[in-house]
Amino acid sequence: MKIFRLGTLVILSCLCFFVLASEGDLEVAISNDLDFVDVKHKGKPVRILRNQSSENTVNPDFAKTSRKCPPFCIQPGKLAKGVETVGELEMLEYLKRSSNGDESILVIDSRTEDWVKKGTIPGSINLPWTLLKAEAGADPFQIADILENKFGAINIENLWDFSNAKTLVLFCNGMWCGQSPSNIKTLLRYGYPPQKLKWYRGGMQNWENLGLTVVK
Repeated sequence: MKIFRLGTLVILSCLCFFVLASEGDLEVAISNDLDFVDVKHKGKPVRILRNQSSENTVNPDFAKTSRKCPPFCIQPGKLAKGVETVGELEMLEYLKRSSNGDESILVIDSRTEDWVKKGTIPGSINLPWTLLKAEAGADPFQIADILENKFGAINIENLWDFSNAKTLVLFCNGMWCGQSPSNIKTLLRYGYPPQKLKWYRGGMQNWENLGLTVVK
């Protein structure tokens, strides 16, 4: 009787393992330890994972290898002192933390609206580089509103206090794109702490090349 029960437990254990493995494992995972990441985009749940088709190819919008330089020149690996350059796994971690209620983090798509309409990273908000830069026509009152109400900075007698400002994770089209670098350099000029600025240099081109989920 004991032998029968032991054998039954072993069989059931094997079956449970098989079911869990077949349900949980994807053919194309994100990493050895990560199959997918659940985030919220505009209040709705979105699952970020890689395209599971081995026949999938990159979005034609990001298939070009060469664009005129200037202005589409290759960006450096390190944008500015103190500003951390991050990759996809770090980006996913920031997206997950933000979607799970960490209000100290904001992931920002720095591109103009025409690009964003083609697709963006789930869990990000759009803040075009033109809205922060006075030289590009941004209104000073609008800039102040963004710094205060979106980023959490405090204006004290025309001086900005960034002590409790959010950590911003910025991206654009990729290593040849100047839109997120523009946002970062503008924010640094305003006094934003560099350690609170993160740059996903690979941007949409690397994101698309890896077959990661995009929302429109």
